Amino acid sequence: MRAMILAAGLGTRLRPLTDDRPKALVEINGKTLLEITLRRLATFGIQDVIVNVHHFAELVIDFLQRNRNFGMRVEVSRENLLLDTGGGLKKAAWFFLEDNAKEQPFLLHNVDVISTVDFSQMLRRHEESGALATIAVKDRPTSRYLLFDEKSQLCGRRTAGVPEDERVRASRETHAYAFCGIHIISPRLLPMLREDGAFSIITSYLRLAGEGQSISAFRADSYYWRDLGTRESVRAAAEDSAARTVSL
Repeated sequence: MRAMILAAGLGTRLRPLTDDRPKALVEINGKTLLEITLRRLATFGIQDVIVNVHHFAELVIDFLQRNRNFGMRVEVSRENLLLDTGGGLKKAAWFFLEDNAKEQPFLLHNVDVISTVDFSQMLRRHEESGALATIAVKDRPTSRYLLFDEKSQLCGRRTAGVPEDERVRASRETHAYAFCGIHIISPRLLPMLREDGAFSIITSYLRLAGEGQSISAFRADSYYWRDLGTRESVRAAAEDSAARTVSL
């Protein structure tokens, strides 16, 4: 399985930590978020990775070169303009369509999340369901929920401050979960990305779900997970590591 690490964001919520570096190079206990993510992918046998870059791109490239890509094949997708998650994946699609990879599902992972989610189990669930994409979700508070039906299929979203849910397909039951920034995707999805420029992959997921495609939930409630998008969450993750709640 190959993977893409989404690392091009500005990391504005992490300032001043990101005043002189990209969020991918913010450190927890001496390890950068990018290194933590790469090493975790490697524990699941993933050796081919592409990383998108924008903010302080040269620092990321230099970091990878100095560390010899941590013994992995690491390609870089440079974005002169930020393309968001969907646009970033679309630009890097070639990496997942190479002859020796185009039939294999791949992992899409935010650089600013840390978890103990079992990618092997998530991949197994994805392959058994035949879903176009399988996304890790948790039952936790958030301002933006994804809605799933009784069969764990994406059917809409709920946004704080918006009076009505956005529904893309009918459902008898609706369950609201928070997205974890981890996906397993079939390469069949790539030519279906009709959106252009900068766009969220969630926008594509909602459209595809409305067209009858299977976008499935993987419940990650039993796993450790933390968003690392703020200074407070970075400090909390360092404390979790010291307490051996999570291994970095």
